[in-house]
Amino acid sequence: MSASRRTVGVIGGLGPAATADFFFRLVSRTEARRDQDHLHIIIDNNPLIPDRNAARKGGGPSPAPDLAASAQRLESAGAEILCMACNTAHAYERDIRAAIRRPFLSMIDATLEETSRRCPQARTVGVLAVDACLEAELYQKSLAAGGRSAVILEGGAQASFMTAINAIKAGEAGDEPARRMRAAVQELTLQGAEAIIAGCTEIPLVLHSRDAPVPLISSTDALVERVIIVAGGALRKSDQFA
Repeated sequence: MSASRRTVGVIGGLGPAATADFFFRLVSRTEARRDQDHLHIIIDNNPLIPDRNAARKGGGPSPAPDLAASAQRLESAGAEILCMACNTAHAYERDIRAAIRRPFLSMIDATLEETSRRCPQARTVGVLAVDACLEAELYQKSLAAGGRSAVILEGGAQASFMTAINAIKAGEAGDEPARRMRAAVQELTLQGAEAIIAGCTEIPLVLHSRDAPVPLISSTDALVERVIIVAGGALRKSDQFA
């Protein structure tokens, strides 16, 4: 491994399938002709971290201490840069940064920058995300600060999307969750979305770019690209949601 490369620590388990998908994409998107061309990745896959969705609703303990502890474990294990394969947990990003000395790469920032790069003319952006992520306005505030309008699902459409996310977490990533995801995309498009942020790491497990009539920005892929570049790896060209 090149001396210029940096070891990557991943706060994972939020959920496990999404973490596995993130790691798979890291490997797949790295240009490599041999094992030694890949990055050194350390993953702390801890699904026992308190539910961030319940915490946002006041129905459970804050995950902040456990997220910070995960970051500290990764740093102690040798991670030189850290990231987290979960959008909603970025509501506790400040707690994570305060617990470590190494840089933390934000999935939210990476996704917003990818949205601006791919869709510079889009003034209305759909945000497809779980309830807690939307309530924390992790994407909406930054989009507004950049002069863009955010549209989100409401009522039954958001409830249907949450049903799909919960089914995926339960290992039911089949036709029904995919159908609900496609319907959510269509609803956001009808609301005027010129691009859509897939702001949940379970989404790319069943949804693909071909399922959307407008550009679909994968938060998973955006962070994967950022990690590879910052860690000193070589990025392989690939379509998002391939």
